[in-house]
Amino acid sequence: MRSIGLLLLLGVAVEAGAQPYQDASLPIAERVEDLLARMTLEEKAAQVVCVWQGKSVLFDAEGAFDAGAAQKAFPHGVGCIARPSDYSGLAGGPSDYKGAYDTTVLTNALQRWAMEDTRLGIPVLFHEEGLHGLQARDGTHFPQAIALAGTFDTELVERVYRRVGREIRARGVHHVLSPVVDVARDARWGRIEETYGEDPFLVSRMGVAAVRGFQGTQLPIGPEHVMATLKHMTGHGQPESGMNVGPAQIAERTLREVFFPPFETAIREAGAQAVMASYNEIDGVPSHANRWLLTDVLRHEWGFDGLVVADYGGIGELVRRHSVAAEVEDAARQALAAGVDIELPDGEAYLTLVGQVRRGDLSEAVLDVAARRVLAFKFQAGLFEHPMADPEQAERITGDAAARELALEAARKAIVLLKNDGVLPLSRNPGRIAVIGPHADDVVLGGYSHEPRQTVSILEGIRALADDVVYTEGARITDTRGWFADEVRLPDPAEDARRVDEAVAVAAESDVAVLVIGENEQVSREAWVESHLGDRASLQLIGNQQEMVERIVATGTPTVVVLNHGRPLAVTWIAEHVPAILDTWYLGQETGTAVAEALFGIVNPGARLPVTVPREVGQLPMFYNHKPTARRGYLFDSAEPLWPFGFGLSYTTFSYSEPSLSADTIAPDGSVIASVAVTNTGERAGDEVVQLYLRDDVSSVTRPVLELRGFERITLEAGETRTVSFELGPEDWRFYDRAMQRVVEPGTFSILIGPDSENLQRVTLTVQ
Repeated sequence: MRSIGLLLLLGVAVEAGAQPYQDASLPIAERVEDLLARMTLEEKAAQVVCVWQGKSVLFDAEGAFDAGAAQKAFPHGVGCIARPSDYSGLAGGPSDYKGAYDTTVLTNALQRWAMEDTRLGIPVLFHEEGLHGLQARDGTHFPQAIALAGTFDTELVERVYRRVGREIRARGVHHVLSPVVDVARDARWGRIEETYGEDPFLVSRMGVAAVRGFQGTQLPIGPEHVMATLKHMTGHGQPESGMNVGPAQIAERTLREVFFPPFETAIREAGAQAVMASYNEIDGVPSHANRWLLTDVLRHEWGFDGLVVADYGGIGELVRRHSVAAEVEDAARQALAAGVDIELPDGEAYLTLVGQVRRGDLSEAVLDVAARRVLAFKFQAGLFEHPMADPEQAERITGDAAARELALEAARKAIVLLKNDGVLPLSRNPGRIAVIGPHADDVVLGGYSHEPRQTVSILEGIRALADDVVYTEGARITDTRGWFADEVRLPDPAEDARRVDEAVAVAAESDVAVLVIGENEQVSREAWVESHLGDRASLQLIGNQQEMVERIVATGTPTVVVLNHGRPLAVTWIAEHVPAILDTWYLGQETGTAVAEALFGIVNPGARLPVTVPREVGQLPMFYNHKPTARRGYLFDSAEPLWPFGFGLSYTTFSYSEPSLSADTIAPDGSVIASVAVTNTGERAGDEVVQLYLRDDVSSVTRPVLELRGFERITLEAGETRTVSFELGPEDWRFYDRAMQRVVEPGTFSILIGPDSENLQRVTLTVQ
């Protein structure tokens, strides 16, 4: 046993005579160079490879970690192990996840082996998924990312991801594959729920908040933080035909103005330390082989010095899907040259690196670049000094009371009131309430979820607040369940018709009907292979849900629709005929409590739409920040959205003063403060999201009709007035000119402030 390794595990200062890379007082760059100089070719190659499905070799027949087997299989160490909380790759073991205690025991055992029994004692980098909570047994599950975006509350989002990071780090894991900062501009895409919406500014602010929550504000990271990964660079959110992994037919200007900003902002402002390459291609070059994207832009233009990781299997897809490499050896060379530092989730292409260097097909110096970055990442993650975790602490904090309360707060703040003709809020004694819907009695968490310690369904939430509640399932979405399951089976038509008849009869005999409709995790999800699809060519409700709603409304029973879904849905008939609509996306483990409180007015909804909702799929792509020549009109159909970006109502009302500027004219490098007074003109407290947009009135290249450049969520008591101010400067006027240079052109800018992207008041600023 290596005594120095034991000291490190205990967090004790290294003994005299230790090697420089083991001395925490030295600069990280110096430690990296010292360690790299000591490594063999095989040890360097081991650092750029991950293990996931191959984890079976690490365990004995009973599923316990086997240090001897690990040493035999990985004599040169392991760079990364994916998802230590799952059993993937364990032959004969359960296809399930370990709890907090058992996961921590495993990560500790692996680190002891790596740091005591391998030649140089390099710790293992573990990663987990944390889109909206740790994707593992018992992890606290918060609202899905798209719902968090709708809160327009960056302080809340930072607290949410700080908690997610804490639960991940408590299990001995230092790296998370989150957040997703793709700008989503096609509602057919099944991964839109993983994003923060359609607007680059909103996505940027949410991305910065998420990274700060995960990483904190210093490097090396603190003991309750994890290294964040920005996903997926880039263009992933507008795939051809809305199909996951499809080509991103996006011009460089649009890349720079729409898709790059969230990545660049999260790197420059929040110090994001990892970036994941995307599966798609841009202008014929797949991202995993795109040196312009991952090196010229990411590293040289933005100054990123962190780690670029492959998306799962993305390097091998240069051969299997894109056909830009004939074999994995070539794919490995292309990915390394582009700037992909580590292959996830299992070694395939990068397993060939040692042989390629030995044959002279690859320079060892190229491998050194990637290995150097992996080592630096591990030092910045604090792995050499703090690799271990406390199993009892992990078990104690996972899903505890504080986490549950934060999940409930986030769920409350993520509910959007889309329509209310006086039905809401319900009185505390509304008579008989019919709760109907395919998932009213369970909780749909969305993608990248597992099983939290507790969930509250909408039915349970309503029953906690009302005495006379009846429930029936009604129209079913699918007979199958589960985000991981490949098969998606629609319900039997006869059985579903019977359930709809029963729902209509129950509604007719009730005083109010609450219909929980929409989607589940099978019909809006990541389509990672052709046998596991999740994108759709339609935005209509699946199955008999629409018929059920129409028939229940026809009974005359006052009806509330609760939309529970992962992508925007074209519910035009419902918007016109149902008197009250709540949009909840997926609200996480506390869904039922938050929705019931909103229905009864205990909570006043205050979230806003982070996307534009189309009337039908033929309008796609549809987003508010379109160019001036878009939306000219359709023959026989409206070109307007069903609901605009930023839209949301309240149980109270607000009024806005005319906006004002601190100066009417500024220099190109100057700044200005835009202000507006907002008054709660209703009879109860409520939240308002004040939104500021810009328009460059005349420019050398076409600019969007509107660009969000500021927002603030405020809470006002009845009758209260508050002035909200936004500071704007050169970064807000700057754009790419015809030479693709960032410039500020003199001229006038319209500054518009209001409650959403359509109801705005204008003031003009001159830049000269």
